[in-house]
Amino acid sequence: MAAVTKAFAANGALSKAITGFQARQPQIDMAEAVENAIASDAQLVVEAGTGTGKTFAYLVPALLSGKKIILSTGSKNLQEQLYHRDLPLIIGALNYFGQVTLLKGRSNYLCLERLSQQMVESHSPGGDNQHFAQLVKVRSWASSSSSGDLGECESLPEDSPAIPLITSTNDNCMGKDCPSYQDCYVLKARKKALESDLVIVNHHLFMADLAIKETGFGELIPEADVFIFDEAHQLPDIASQYFGQSLSSRQIADLGKDIEIGYRSQAKDMRQLQKVAQRITQMAQDMRILLGDIGDKGNWREAISRPEVQRQIEQMNEAFDFAQQVLKLALGRSELLDAAWERLMTLQSRLKRVCDVSITGYSYWYECSPRHFALHITPLTVADKFSEQMRERQAAWVFTSATLAVADDFSHFSQRLGLKPIKQFSLPSPFDYPNQVSFCVPRYLPEVSDPRYAKHLVKTLTPVIEANQGRCFFLCTSHAMMRELTKGFRESLDLPVLMQGETNKQATLNQFTELGNALLVATGAFWEGIDVRGDSLSCVIIDKLPFTSPDDPLLKARIEDCRVKGGEPFVDVQLPDAVIALKQGVGRLIRDKTDHGALVICDNRLVTKDYAPIFLDSLPPFTRHRSLERVIDFLQEPRD
Repeated sequence: MAAVTKAFAANGALSKAITGFQARQPQIDMAEAVENAIASDAQLVVEAGTGTGKTFAYLVPALLSGKKIILSTGSKNLQEQLYHRDLPLIIGALNYFGQVTLLKGRSNYLCLERLSQQMVESHSPGGDNQHFAQLVKVRSWASSSSSGDLGECESLPEDSPAIPLITSTNDNCMGKDCPSYQDCYVLKARKKALESDLVIVNHHLFMADLAIKETGFGELIPEADVFIFDEAHQLPDIASQYFGQSLSSRQIADLGKDIEIGYRSQAKDMRQLQKVAQRITQMAQDMRILLGDIGDKGNWREAISRPEVQRQIEQMNEAFDFAQQVLKLALGRSELLDAAWERLMTLQSRLKRVCDVSITGYSYWYECSPRHFALHITPLTVADKFSEQMRERQAAWVFTSATLAVADDFSHFSQRLGLKPIKQFSLPSPFDYPNQVSFCVPRYLPEVSDPRYAKHLVKTLTPVIEANQGRCFFLCTSHAMMRELTKGFRESLDLPVLMQGETNKQATLNQFTELGNALLVATGAFWEGIDVRGDSLSCVIIDKLPFTSPDDPLLKARIEDCRVKGGEPFVDVQLPDAVIALKQGVGRLIRDKTDHGALVICDNRLVTKDYAPIFLDSLPPFTRHRSLERVIDFLQEPRD
């Protein structure tokens, strides 16, 4: 019997070490498939929903292989969960003696040099005393911290505005020229990772490392023999971000701040530096005003054709040229200003690139937040680049998630990354979905395009939410719908109504579970990566099928690319994306064998459209009906 099979056996290492552990055949099947992929340096794709035990199924064969492993997850929260909860159990059971490291992106680690700069800036006349007091606490914590991970600094709130000021980015890191280089926490974390047998990263960090070899810190990934991606459905979109280019007003503003600090602390005789900082920051702010409203995404190709935008670009180029002339005179005065010169060269190059919209094969788009804008060039496909990276490394590549297949077809996922897996399959769920879930597509709904749709949903769903005493997620496909529904439910319900964005994500989730009778109205961020078990969440309502807005510039570009290649955009792009997004939202409801709840999807298209079976066949085997009265009866049934 193979070592992996033995570990999962009834009297094996896992059952002996972990109270109540019982392996199921699907879990063993996945573990053996992972073992085979590792042994043959092959690619493997496995869809494994909640409750199938996929974490143990990939970790056990990986650890038993004795090879170097990179494990990439979808978020920092999942990294923490794996490192602190799941791994210790398996390591203890298998008597694993390899070194394990949790490696985060550089924005999580304190930058000692930038802390020092901020201390000087905040302590100068006109500085913010409260900000300075917070920095003093961080400096005190840093004196005894071995990791520099700001998540461990209890005196610093996770949403503190100080964090981006005392951490580094690829743009502003001075690398080996930094006076604090030898004490750099990022450098120490990277060195530890290179020496470790298992490194836990997240997809953003992995793709950043794959696409950009960071100056002064070497490479993270070439040493590995096994690459495992959990929440792998996120990879294609994240890869697109890192194989493209971006220029943001935040990067320009950060450069302006550093030039200002350089002037105040190391070159007080060069008043022109202050003018440079003010001018490039103002140019960025002016461009932000030109581009539109908060939350807007747009086609940059179209925007750049507007005369006023062209004039603003000319002024930005002039501001950059002026900054270049002044910074050139300051070279050698300080490491900070020398680094600012190099960053300015990079930003000038990026501005030139994003303004050349004639190069085909990319989507050119922009987005606006309340204070900033970002210009993006995103490749329409990453399959060639990602598959090339895999070919360059003789290693095993394992991709798993609860949502990879569309009606048991994995081609949409595999083709986007250029995968050629030796095997791809789905694990059957251990949940009794027909008895655990009441799934309703309500009757008498107006068309989703009806301007009165939100008001109708409030009126129709209020009795369901009241009958369940809250404990409900209402997942929306747009921010506009989220705001309109929140307003309506706050007028119609006596229960607490929370809305995503009114505080940070974790605080909102904590408030929801602590209240015990709340309705949470949310959009994208709560469709996945949220795990609320038991009675705290027993109803999930979805406003409509999550097709990406047809105005989304990246979607438009992918559709055009699909047409050029002879494909059918709706079938090949829009429909699969929507199916996978819906599976993620639906997955918030049942997280445990003892969970029960109602799923309500408010979209007649699940009944009337010829593509409806593709959605329904991709969901768990729910028993579907159309009666909200049955939903209320189900929710009010007594449970043991």
